[in-house]
Amino acid sequence: MTDTPLDAHTGLPIRLLHDRLLVRQDPDSERRSSGGIVIPATAMMGRRLAWAEAVGVGPLVRSVEAGDRVLFDPEEKAEVEIQGHSYILMRERDVHAVAAGRVDRNDTGLYL
Repeated sequence: MTDTPLDAHTGLPIRLLHDRLLVRQDPDSERRSSGGIVIPATAMMGRRLAWAEAVGVGPLVRSVEAGDRVLFDPEEKAEVEIQGHSYILMRERDVHAVAAGRVDRNDTGLYL
């Protein structure tokens, strides 16, 4: 338990400002071969985007809600540790796509 007051929406001891997002990177986002062998990042030829779950959004974020999955470039990330957990802080404009369950059944669920 901490003495820091928690945000009512996220349950985290911070309040995000402006167009900032706080995301938790998917643990299964590391690259693997079809046989299950982990391929190190140094072996990748080009830039590879990664998925993460939005756990907090600032008041000016328009297209992402907490719980959405977002696609971003992991080379352009700022990591932060909060209460022993690692998160990534980014701006909404750094999100390439959003996968959300709130879209119509006829849509793909991705905003590109």
